[in-house]
Order: sequence, then C-alpha cells, then structure tokens
Amino acid sequence: MSIFDSKRIPIDTFKMTNEIIDKMRSGWYSDVYFNNTVHVLTQLSKEGYAFGNKENDLDGILDVTSVRNGDLEVEMQFFTRRKPFSIVAGIDEAIAILKVATGYYGEDGQFINTYEQIEVEAVMDGMKVIYEGDPLQVKPVLKIRGNYRYFGHLETALLGVLSVPTRIATNVYNVMVAAKGKPILFFPARFDHYKMQGIDGYAYWIAIQRYNLDYETSAMASVSTHAQGDWWGGKGGGTISHSTIACFLGNTAEAMLQFARIMPIETPRIALVDFHNDCVVESQKVIKAMWQEYWKYLKQGDETSAKLYKLYGVRPDTSGNMIDESIVPEPGVSAHGVTPQLVHNIRHAMDHYWEVLIDTMPQNEQEEAKAILKAYCEDIKIIVTGGFNADKIKSFEAASVPVDVYGVGSSLLENSSSNGTNSDFTADIVRVKVGNSYINLSKVGRQVCEFESLETVK
Repeated sequence: MSIFDSKRIPIDTFKMTNEIIDKMRSGWYSDVYFNNTVHVLTQLSKEGYAFGNKENDLDGILDVTSVRNGDLEVEMQFFTRRKPFSIVAGIDEAIAILKVATGYYGEDGQFINTYEQIEVEAVMDGMKVIYEGDPLQVKPVLKIRGNYRYFGHLETALLGVLSVPTRIATNVYNVMVAAKGKPILFFPARFDHYKMQGIDGYAYWIAIQRYNLDYETSAMASVSTHAQGDWWGGKGGGTISHSTIACFLGNTAEAMLQFARIMPIETPRIALVDFHNDCVVESQKVIKAMWQEYWKYLKQGDETSAKLYKLYGVRPDTSGNMIDESIVPEPGVSAHGVTPQLVHNIRHAMDHYWEVLIDTMPQNEQEEAKAILKAYCEDIKIIVTGGFNADKIKSFEAASVPVDVYGVGSSLLENSSSNGTNSDFTADIVRVKVGNSYINLSKVGRQVCEFESLETVK
C-alpha cells in the first residue's frame, strides 16, 4: 500500500469493473492522439515497416536502418515538478492499470495482455519527492520499458491517477505542517465528484502517515464520509449540521441535547454554533443545557449517562460575508468569517462561563460542583471551519490563536500554479531500444533521470 507497510493495494480496491477494464484497454479514457499513435504503430508492425536511412536524432551514433518502429521498445518516465516536494500517491492504482490493460487486441478481437513483457519500476505511495526547480533533474516515480504500443494508450489514465492523489496528499501534508500537528478534519467531500471520495480520502490518509513519519507524531485521520475511508479501512465521522439545527427550529441547544441522548458515546459531541451568527451566546446556551444533563446524571452516580452530555467542542463556521455579533471591527483587521478575535472571544467566554453557571445551581451543590463545572467548561475544544487553507492556518498558529482542531475543505483539492499547489504529472519517452541497447532520446528540455527509490514491480 505504501512506504508505511511496504505493501501494494490489491487491485480489487480500485473497483475496476469489467466494463471499466475493457474501456481502459480500448483507449476510452485516453487522449485520442495517444490512440492515434498506437493505431499507426500497430499498422506499421503488421506491414513490417523499417525506418531505413532517413534523418534521425541518432545519426552518427547507431545504424537505425533496420529499426521496426511499430515494435519500438522505449523507456518512459513519469514525474512531477512541484516545488519543493510532493507526497506521492496513486502509484498502486497506476500499477493496477498497467497490469490489467497493457497489451493489444488480436485479429479475433480478443485482448492479449502483455504486462509480463514490459518492465516497471515504481516508488511506494507516501514517498516524499524533492524538486528544486531544474526540469533536467526530476525524480521519476514510475518508469516503464517495453514495446510502446502495448501501453501508449494508458498514458492519460496513468497521469491522472498520479496527479490527483499526489496533489491532495501534498496539500494535506502542508496543512498539517502549518497546523503544527493539530488534528485536520478532512472536509472536501462536497467539493468533488462523489466517485472521487475513495481516492481523495486515501491521499489524505497517506499525508497523515507521512507527517507522522517525518515529525514522529501520532496524528489520527478523520474523514467525513465512509467512502473516504474505503481504501484504508477508515470510517466517516461527524456531529451536527446547520440542517440539524433548522430541524429543531433554530434551537441549537435542544438539537445538541437530542443528538447527545440518541447518538452512541463514541461520537464526539461537537456543537455548530454560528446558526444565529452569535457564536459566544450560542456556545453558552449549549454549554448550559448540556451541563445540566451532565450534572443531573453525575449526581445520580450514573457516569455512563453523564458522559453522553460531555460537550467535546464547539465549531464556529461563520461565513466569509458575515461578522459575528461578538466582533468589534478594528481598522485594517479582517472581521469577516472565522477570525482570531472570534476564536479568542469564544475561548474566553467558555473558560469563564462556569462563574455564571455556578450561581444558577442550588446553593448546597455549588461547592461540590465548582471544580467539576470549571473543568467541564475549560475542556471544551474549539474546532474551526470555513475557508481555511495552509496560509490561514499558519497565520492563526503564528498568533497563538486557541484553536484545537482545524476542519479544511476545498483548499485541499486546490491545483494552482500561482500558489504552488500544482502537482500535475508529465510522462516522456527518454530512451529507445536499438539492437540490444537503450539509447538516450527525448524532446529538448528532457533527459533520462534516475531516482534511487524506484523498485522493480513484479
């Protein structure tokens, strides 16, 4: 599966149905000009075409007159040029595609698989690949050697299954670094096609494992849909939505009470507190309602039931076009959305809310409840969502904003050259086989490159 367990993902994981495999073999998913090339080479092979003494890039190096172009064996390398590094993912799916779709259709229309006739080298998912900006010094993560017309129709698909997960894994890794290891909830499901959730979630998981390896931590992966955990055995998690609150006629506290009563204890009780654009007041209402139930059961000695009402956290998700009621705008300081000031306001209000609540309790219970109530309020975490990316998280961490968990969505899917999130892969033929030797030959600006982490794939 990855460098973390030294195993490849089973082909079945990728859910390539017979229909998908047939279409992959026929070039359905390929840029047509690759199919055109394969078609031309196939016809030349049938005709026994030889190159002859025509002008070529190997003039004076080798005699190429007898080269059979239709059966030319080549070396192709796949690489990305994202600076300063990429966290590679998608290798196993690329290998799976090669295994099921390398080959050609015979005269009888049956597909002849020739995977065993090509040579494949690849890195493991999770590899950190450094790129310093020199296009002549790339680090190939996949190399294929063999008859080009056996696999030329797969280039588009191979590039795609490498580009997308590598981009997401690298984006997630950078967000983890920005957050200094604080939990990152993976929330981009609604911003991508549902069929991509398994791939996206796997890339996220790879990034978390890579971060743990590099920083010697034990950060946990947390996805929002079951599909996002499909490839690595994870399960989706979540609490309440704005729709939940709407179903309780705008009463966030009552929504949380019923959620806490009904949902299993392992589901964290996290309240969404921006429904009325007043996160401080909403947080206090939820704390009061949840605490009263918590204390009721605690007094009865029923700790199991009390835990149902232990408020794990509050989540401000204020829209970028709104200013929370608790915010006093300052000149030159952004007041819209989830801001450092809003988080500070919530933290301060929660930490001191016990002082208000204690006075609402029967006097004979106050002394006993005081320390418990104070800890209850101070233990509540703040989970922020809404418009977060690596840069915004860096600014929050630099300012020591008391965030405990970041929920990040669409920015993890971002693919932009202007902000350095582009992880597009490229493939180039860099050698051709003449006689018994592979000879360097590539377009200008490319050359054969090596990477010590490449391993032969069986």
